[in-house]
Amino acid sequence: MTTVPSKSETLAWLHRISGELATTTLKRLEDTVPWYRDMPPGRRSAVGLVAQAGITSFIEWYNDSTSTPWIASDVFGAAPRELLRSVSLLQTLQLIRVTVSVVEERIMQRETADLRDAILRYSRDVAFAAADVYARAAEARGLWDVRLEALVVDSILTGEADDELPSRIAALGWHGHGEVAVLVGTAIPQFDVDHLRRTARRLHADVLIGVQGSRLVVVIGKALPHGAETSEDPFSFSDIAHALADQFAPGHLVLGHVVPSLVDGTKSAKAALAGFAVVRSWRKAPRLVSADDLLPERALAGDPLARATLVHRVYRPLQARSSELLLTLWSYLESGRSLEATSRDLFVHPNTVRYRLKRVTELLGWDATIPRDAFVLQTALVVGATAIPDAQRTASHPRQKM
Repeated sequence: MTTVPSKSETLAWLHRISGELATTTLKRLEDTVPWYRDMPPGRRSAVGLVAQAGITSFIEWYNDSTSTPWIASDVFGAAPRELLRSVSLLQTLQLIRVTVSVVEERIMQRETADLRDAILRYSRDVAFAAADVYARAAEARGLWDVRLEALVVDSILTGEADDELPSRIAALGWHGHGEVAVLVGTAIPQFDVDHLRRTARRLHADVLIGVQGSRLVVVIGKALPHGAETSEDPFSFSDIAHALADQFAPGHLVLGHVVPSLVDGTKSAKAALAGFAVVRSWRKAPRLVSADDLLPERALAGDPLARATLVHRVYRPLQARSSELLLTLWSYLESGRSLEATSRDLFVHPNTVRYRLKRVTELLGWDATIPRDAFVLQTALVVGATAIPDAQRTASHPRQKM
């Protein structure tokens, strides 16, 4: 009849073979786990320490499993921080599996059912402890990423970027390349950030998200599709913004103009924020509106970027092309967009006025016969007339010489 060893005898036996178990575990890892073989010596040594700690912890737990039911967590508490960063959860589970297999094979030599039950329960506890360690690390990393992302977005909004901004962007895993635009709207309470990111990824875009009070700011960048070598840009920034609109609260969304790169995002952000501040003054504005479509409202509100844009896009091109076009546009807008009144004012035929207005549309892209475009053009003329030197302004208004 076989005599069942006592618990004290089993503990003494486990202590004697603990070193052998650790050595066998490392040999098994070397033979069966490719990622372990590819590790540098320092990290392989750290893995060995974790395996040894697991075996030692099991022996202590087997001695009194009720006094310290979560002693398995000490296995990973002793691991170097660098190891936790470089070894994934899947690799950790492989390490646990190999270690438990080695111990199970060895304890089969002892006719003790409680020892086999103990290793099963302990391996379960170790697996949960590993999951807990990685869950905490993921949570800490997630909180850090949120803070870092908020810092990056704030830097883009304020224009207070420093030399560390590119490295911070890289740390966030930004996949965007090339052009960037900023979208501003009202945030939904407890909105789904992950859903917004997934929507952007489906449109081959990456986003940085910032919530400032009730305002939601999304920095949008184009991202290469998986496996693509060059971007075909199947979706415009307007398409992406329309797709993301459901993630915002009801109300207007303002999309800033496109800029060459993320570090230039401040210009798009300032335009979007300025437009968002005045969009309510355009009564018939669509839900999604470009910041450039709000140039007159922004200029009237004192936005220097909008004023400069109007001068650059409207006043200067007219001034450089023809004083007749500039004067005709002035007269047409001041006369209430009346062809007859303009022709009488300029002593020309109405068809001449029509021809000149057509040339203005071809040159600028805005049509003075359309009410909204007329408002943009008239605001640009007023801003331009007050922005240029007196000599040039006089030259642009021949009737002032009389």
